[in-house]
Amino acid sequence: MQQALDAFLDDHEPPLLRMADELAPMVDEVRAFLSGGKRLRPGFCFWGHLGAGGKDTDDLVRAAAALEMFQAAAIIHDDVMDGSATRRGRPAVHKRFAGLHGSDQFGMGAAILLGDLCLSWSDEMLVGSGLVTEASRKVFDTMRAELMAGQYLDLLEQVSGSGTVASALRVARYKSAKYTIVEPLHLGATTAGATPQVLDAYTAYGLPLGIAFQLRDDLLGVFGDPAVTGKPAGDDLREGKRTVLVAMALERASEPQADLVRRRLGDPEL
Repeated sequence: MQQALDAFLDDHEPPLLRMADELAPMVDEVRAFLSGGKRLRPGFCFWGHLGAGGKDTDDLVRAAAALEMFQAAAIIHDDVMDGSATRRGRPAVHKRFAGLHGSDQFGMGAAILLGDLCLSWSDEMLVGSGLVTEASRKVFDTMRAELMAGQYLDLLEQVSGSGTVASALRVARYKSAKYTIVEPLHLGATTAGATPQVLDAYTAYGLPLGIAFQLRDDLLGVFGDPAVTGKPAGDDLREGKRTVLVAMALERASEPQADLVRRRLGDPEL
């Protein structure tokens, strides 16, 4: 996986530097960002392909790596929207670029552009793998649209949402469960010519597991050890995230307790 990502960047760095040497920090940041992470989505894509009867090939690894490139785009943009200071134990991308020129506005603008670049490259990586079929192309496009929609619903919940468990689970379904597990499984499966029965089985397996992944992430967002998670504990509360954890807390709280949570949720100084 890392070799596939490195090879892609090796091919795409020279054209950028021929435009301007000042573009070097962009490639350097993508390299650094792609050197870590859990790589769940490429893993589910890989095993989804093998589970549907496909073979372990370099083309498959390149196709799976496209999901990691897309994940980079999603995280870089997510950190800008949430105002997150750190990611994977280092400053978030917009913070790192802000430090280069002492400008928060520059940092946010650079991070948005870098996320867009990774988004474009993810498409190029997938197509370049040679495994794309009409069915797999549709899965990839659907996955990206669902994530963007889930991100919007997440933002909407923070400002005007109902704050219920059901609404929080709706966000988790599209922002996490389908994006993290179901669609990567389907992408791998469709590149292997999977039957509808296999896709249905992957959905039945992936949705509940993806929801569980998000619920665990909600807990870590509040109670996790920053030395392990790579991000500060409590960021979800400071950002005003209407997670399932927060929704359940409000349901079980007394009125004075609930009022306290509502007043402090989203306080950046919390």
